[in-house]
Parts: sequence; C-alpha cells; structure tokens
Amino acid sequence: MINNIIKRIRLFLHPKRGSYFAFYKILGFFPGNLNLYKEALLHKSSSKERQDGRYLNNERLEFLGDAVLDAIVADLVYRKFRNKNEGFLTNTRSKIVKRETLDMVARNLGLNKVLITSLRTNTQKNHILGNALEALIGAIYLDKGYSVAKKFIDEKVIKPYINIDQIARKEVNFKSKLLEWCQKYRVDLSFTVIENFMDEENNQVFQSQVVLNEIWAGTGTGYSKKESQQQAARMALKKIKSEKEFVERVQALSHYRNEEIEEIEEIERNEGNIEFHFDHDFEPGNYSSEMLINEK
Repeated sequence: MINNIIKRIRLFLHPKRGSYFAFYKILGFFPGNLNLYKEALLHKSSSKERQDGRYLNNERLEFLGDAVLDAIVADLVYRKFRNKNEGFLTNTRSKIVKRETLDMVARNLGLNKVLITSLRTNTQKNHILGNALEALIGAIYLDKGYSVAKKFIDEKVIKPYINIDQIARKEVNFKSKLLEWCQKYRVDLSFTVIENFMDEENNQVFQSQVVLNEIWAGTGTGYSKKESQQQAARMALKKIKSEKEFVERVQALSHYRNEEIEEIEEIERNEGNIEFHFDHDFEPGNYSSEMLINEK
C-alpha cells in the first residue's frame, strides 16, 4: 500500500505523467514499460521508422494479444460452462472475441481518442479499434504478465460490456460469413467430410475441411456435419484475417480463373459470329451425310 502511494507521488513528478495517468484511466493500473503501451496504440498507417530501419507499429503486439485473449477467454468459458462440449465452448469463445465485439469494447474504453492512425476508426470494415485492443492486451501481457492481463480482460472487457450467458445463446453462422467473403472476391468454396468416428462416449463425431480455390483453408470437428463445417469455416475466416500470404494466394487463383473464363466467353462469342458461305449451287437437303463425307 505504502509502495503504491510512493509510486503515485513519483509519477506526479514524472515528465510523462500525462501519459501514465491517461493509461491508468483505461487500464486501471499504471504502466511499467510505457513504450509498450504507446506502441500498442500506433496503427501501421502511422508507422514510425526506428533507428535500425524497421518500422514501429502495433501489428506484432496485436498478434500476441490475439493469442493471449483467446487463451484467457477459453479459460473463462471453460470454467463457466462445465457441462458443455468442445464445440459449444469453441463457438462461445469465437462469439466473445469476434471483431465487432472487440470494436465496441475498444470504443467504450476510449481507444478511439488515443489511437494514432491516419485512417477513420468509425468504419466496421477495418476493425482498427478491435485490433488496437488486442495489441493493448499484448502490451499488458509483456509488461505485467498473464495474471494482470487476465484481470484486465475479466474486469475491463468482459464484465462491463459482454454478457457471456446471452452471447452463448446467440448463433453465429461462420459458413454464411465465409460464403459472403467468397462471393465478394469470386472464390470457389467447397466443404468435404473427410472423416467420422466415435468418441469415448460412443457419440459420432464428424471432421470436415473447407477448400478455397482448391487451397486447404481449415478443418473442424463436431457432433454433426453442420457443426464440423461451421468450425472449419471459423478456422478459414481466422486464416483470412491473420495470414496475408494465404489470402493473396487464394485471390491470385481467382484472378487467374476470371481471365480464363473471360477468354472462354470471348471464344464462344466469336464462334457464335462465324458465318458459313456455300457455293451458289449448294442446296441443303440434296446431299446425304454419306455423300458429303465421300465427296472429293
């Protein structure tokens, strides 16, 4: 207690006290390594070049925070729903950490006022605020450790803004979301049941995979074909979000196929315009097929 008071007094005298107290208002505690938190709020559109030539932004912290958030929410869901199966737990976790929810929480925390970016943050397409929240969680994890990160997520993210019981009952259709993305970018989508087996309690389990433009995109298991396909679609959506090279490969094949389709359509149009010219004495009907073949 005394140490906290002394630390706070010192911060009042610190030249960067404004930043420390601004983060305290968001986090509920004072940062240790202030630079980590500043990096978490630096979007790539406003990247800063470091002395070693590399550019500084929050993408690396976002990657770390995404994994930490997944682990902590999985822990919370696992403990809360003790009698639910893996499919339910996975689905519930996915709904809690979905982009729209994180955007909402980030805005309520005030990240839109402190995030450094040259892009608009009030659009649902880029999810800049939700990504910044993940980066902030990554910074907390590196600065204070797992327990403080878990306390922040539980007390500052989940309890004030997310009703886990309500969100668990809400259905999220990952297949529908994946289909929308595929239609937008003209990507071929297919699901295949690759295996089914019995679990320890003799329940049938299905395993499905999803393929985008003949490229493997995800695998999922469930107690029905629909559930397994939903989980495969969920994995594919996560790859689309996090793996830029994968998206480029898939979209490159779409571009290549579109060019092929255009060439075929052009050939068909040209063939449809071909005119046949016959000698003036040719009269259809005067020749049998055999005569036409044998005629020299």
